[in-house]
Amino acid sequence: MDGFTAFIELIDQWAWIGWLVLIALFLVIEMLTLDFTFLMLSGGAIVGLGADLVGLPVWVQILIAAAAAAVLILFLRPPLLQRLRRGEDPTKSNVDALIGLPGVALHDITQITGQVKLANGDTWTARSVDGAPIIEGARVVVAQVSGATAYVRLVVE
Repeated sequence: MDGFTAFIELIDQWAWIGWLVLIALFLVIEMLTLDFTFLMLSGGAIVGLGADLVGLPVWVQILIAAAAAAVLILFLRPPLLQRLRRGEDPTKSNVDALIGLPGVALHDITQITGQVKLANGDTWTARSVDGAPIIEGARVVVAQVSGATAYVRLVVE
């Protein structure tokens, strides 16, 4: 018996440990990501472990595990994600909630200076989004936010 054959037999004999390690590793990664991808890969590894327990060669175990993981990712993961996200709150939050929010210019607003009081009561550093100067007291609307600066445009009434 040559060294390569002995190596292959050794891998074949201890493959179940490799499958258990992969299952545990994928489950730990899944707990950190919560995306269901590594859960599906773990499911594929479980199928690979089952193929090993039946006595199939390692290369067949790998093919079966890969096919099972692909099927799980393509067909089971999307409905699971949809079900998980079904109860999400669709309300915009953080910076997204500021886009489109009306306000009043507290000081003249240009591309380099200005301040605005928004309808939610917050006072923000403001810049004119299109470069047109906005005078104090003018009604504005937030077009975008970058850092701690609200880029606003004049509301034409």
